[in-house]
Amino acid sequence: MIERYTRPELDALWTDSARMEYWRQVEVAACEEMEGPSPADLTAIRAATFTVGAVHEREQITEHDVAAFVDVLSASAGDGGRWIHYGLTSSDVLDTALALQLRAAGEIVVAGARELVSVLVERAREHADTLCVGRTHGIHAEPTTFGLKLAGFAFEAHRNSVRLEQAFADAAVGAISGAVGTHASHSPEFEDRVLGRLGLAREAISTQVVARDRHAALLDAIALAGAGLERLATEIRHLQRTEVLEAQEPFRTGEQKGSSAMPHKRNPIISERICGLARVLRGNAAAALENVALWHERDISHSGVERIILPDSTTLIDYMQHLAIRLVRALVIDSDRMRANLELTYGALFSQRVLLALVAAGQSRDDAYRIVQEQAQRAWAERTPLRELLAADPLAASLDLDELFDYGAFTRHVPDLIARLDTIA
Repeated sequence: MIERYTRPELDALWTDSARMEYWRQVEVAACEEMEGPSPADLTAIRAATFTVGAVHEREQITEHDVAAFVDVLSASAGDGGRWIHYGLTSSDVLDTALALQLRAAGEIVVAGARELVSVLVERAREHADTLCVGRTHGIHAEPTTFGLKLAGFAFEAHRNSVRLEQAFADAAVGAISGAVGTHASHSPEFEDRVLGRLGLAREAISTQVVARDRHAALLDAIALAGAGLERLATEIRHLQRTEVLEAQEPFRTGEQKGSSAMPHKRNPIISERICGLARVLRGNAAAALENVALWHERDISHSGVERIILPDSTTLIDYMQHLAIRLVRALVIDSDRMRANLELTYGALFSQRVLLALVAAGQSRDDAYRIVQEQAQRAWAERTPLRELLAADPLAASLDLDELFDYGAFTRHVPDLIARLDTIA
């Protein structure tokens, strides 16, 4: 992933140096569980070193990255180096090392996912009573609270954190099973011992590789988490529109610039960035699904794809989560503007309560609907409060307008709903 969208912690996990270090750990763990190496051999093997430059130089000759790495590491170990990669195939090393990388990436990504949940819960509780309009199809529907909006995002973020944790765990699986998964060179017990040293689970039945449905499931979980972030960011983008302006991204007045040409602009650039990057995650998830079907016991059609999509997707979701954390924590919420926007339809958003009251008073549902629809549309068109129109309408004479036009009726269950956040934070 390009530097612009990369945090240092994930960047460090996916360098060539880090990748080869994980290879080294697998090779050493395997040697430690073999019967052949002497104590002196093991001392030399544990002390063996490599440089990325030396491996790349050797690869110009071997045209095989793992073979080049083994040559360099073995040479560094002296006579004991002959045991390095003994009875292993490249995928034993590659897939097991990849599991170690993904486990390390997962620790960072899942921690970020949980922090996002915590921030959303905190702000949902803060704005539990902040009245605002709910919209469906982009149109005013009925009142809600901003805290309830955020609570919905918090629960979605929690579900994504759980999915991510499980998907990373399911991908932290290694295999030391040989050329076609038959354990011809080393026994299943040897595999268990090596993977035990590394703290990894084993693939129950591997071919030459760990099955790629695991990695596809991980990329799907990452893409879904990205879609959740996109939904949150889309909401904020709409709320920051000039005509709405109920919430805004943080802006450093006097320092930050919203536009190179128009000094008045304060654009929702963080939210837009999240929305755009979510598309990359979905594309990578599709590529991961394509990687599941390999020829027979293995081909390498998945290999080049994974060298791009696994580092990029784990790095991007980490970056996007921390953008969202920063955004939610510093989101500027204008409760006065929210209250003012509630009045834009001149009380038409009370229409359902009036409808139900008329039905309860004896009107047929269709007749009641037509009465309320006509008066609500008049209120909006003539800029006259619906309550005033109903007060003058003989068909509504029996209605208790004070009771019907009470915002509290819409929010009376919000405290109980907000209390459900206690189950996730």
